[in-house]
Amino acid sequence: MRLHFIAIGGSVMHSLAIAMHLLGHKVSGSDDAIYDPSRSNLEASGLLPQNLGWFPEKINSEFDVVILGMHAKKDNPELLEAQKKGLKIQSYPEFLAARSQNKSRVVIAGSHGKTTITSMILYVLHYHEIKTDFMVGAQQKFMSETLSISNDNDFILLEGDEYLSSAIDLRSKFLWYHPEIALISGIAWDHINVFPTFENYVKQFESFINSIQPGGVLIYNEEDEILKSLVEAHPHSIKKIPYKTPKHYINNSITYLETTEGNLPLSVFGEHNLLNLAGAKWITQLMGLDASEFYEAIPSFIGASKRLECLVKSKTAFLFKDFAHAPSKVTATSKAIKKQFSNHKIVICLELHTYSSLDSEFIEQYAHSLDQADEVVVFYNPEALKIKKRAPIAPESIKQAFRSTSINIFNHKDSLLNFLLKKKYENKVLVMMSSGSFGDLDWEILKARVSEF
Repeated sequence: MRLHFIAIGGSVMHSLAIAMHLLGHKVSGSDDAIYDPSRSNLEASGLLPQNLGWFPEKINSEFDVVILGMHAKKDNPELLEAQKKGLKIQSYPEFLAARSQNKSRVVIAGSHGKTTITSMILYVLHYHEIKTDFMVGAQQKFMSETLSISNDNDFILLEGDEYLSSAIDLRSKFLWYHPEIALISGIAWDHINVFPTFENYVKQFESFINSIQPGGVLIYNEEDEILKSLVEAHPHSIKKIPYKTPKHYINNSITYLETTEGNLPLSVFGEHNLLNLAGAKWITQLMGLDASEFYEAIPSFIGASKRLECLVKSKTAFLFKDFAHAPSKVTATSKAIKKQFSNHKIVICLELHTYSSLDSEFIEQYAHSLDQADEVVVFYNPEALKIKKRAPIAPESIKQAFRSTSINIFNHKDSLLNFLLKKKYENKVLVMMSSGSFGDLDWEILKARVSEF
C-alpha cells in the first residue's frame, strides 16, 4: 500500500508509520513540528519529512489511504487536498481496526491506569517470550517500540483512548476496535473540551461496552462505583468479570503482594497500581498464561515511563516523575506516595497543563487532591493558557480550588527551578506530576540536587 500520514510526528502516528514501513508498505508524511523521540525514530527509519510544514502538492491519487492524526485541524491544507481528490482518509484507530480484523482484539480502557495495565500485560508476555501485536501510550523500558504490527500474531493488545479519533472523526478512538476481550479501569471525568458534561463522558464508556463483540469478556474494576453500576446495568450479552485490590502489605517501603505462590515483593506501589495489577492478571490469563506465570514475572516490572518513575533514590531522598494530571490520578498518586513513604516528608509539584486543568470551572475537581502532601507546589505556563485560549488563572483561585492556602504557585520555569534547587531534601520525597514538561525544566540539575541528600 501507499500510505501518507498527516501529522506523522505524533506518538502513535510515527510508530504506526514505522511499523507499516517495516512491513514493506510505501510511507510518506508531513508535520509542522516533530520532537524527540519521534524525530529520531523517523530519521533512523528514513521517514523524517525533508521539510516541516503542510504541502498539499504531496497529496496524489496514488495513495491508498491518508491517515489523519489528531494534531491536524479541519482546515489542514493536505487534508483539504485529500478530500478534494476523494481519497480514503482514516484516523489511526480506524486504520488499526482495519489492520486487525483477523486478530483477537484486546482493548484496555479507562480514565486512568490504562497505560500501566497495558504495560504490565506486555511485560509479562515479553518475560515469557510470547509475541503479540500491540499499541501502548508510553515508552517501555524492556522494549523500544510503542506499537508493533505483524502478519502472523494471533492477538493485538490496544490501549483504548476515549478521546476523539481525528478532527473529522468525532467518535472516541476505542469505539473502532470492537474487542473480544476488554478491560475498563475506572471512570473519572476528563477532556472537558470535547465532553462538556460528566454524563456525556460516561456515555462514551457505555458505548464502548456495547462495542464489545457479543459473547466477549469485560474485566472491570468493581471498586469504582460509577463503573460498577454502569457495567452491571448494561444489557449487552457479554461475560462480566470484576476485579478488586488484591491482598498486600508494606514493609520498609516495599509493597508485598500476598499470593498462593508466597508473598511477592513488587517494584511498583500504590493501591491504584495494585488494582492495575489485578486487572492485568485477568487479561494475561485470558491470553493464555496461568496465574503462576503472571506471579513469576510481575515482581520485576518497574513501571511504564513517567508513571511514578523513580529518577533518584539517594541516601534519604527520592525524586519521582509521574504523568498524573487529572484529579483522580493526582489523588491516587498522592495517596500512594504518602502510604509508601510514611516516614518521609512529601513534596508534590503539579503542573496545570491540560485543557481541563486550565479551565476555571473544572479546576474545582482538584479539591483536596493534594491533601496527602506536606508541601504543595503548582506550576502553570502562561503560554499554555494562550495556546488553549484560556483566561489567566489568579493564584488565589488555584488555592481556593485545591482547598489550600499554603500552595506555592509559579508561572515561570526558572523561578520554579530556583525554588526547587534551594530546598533541602533530607528524608523527603519530591514528586513532579504533569502530562507536560514544566516548560522544559532542566531535569539533570534537579536530579543532581536531590541526589545530594
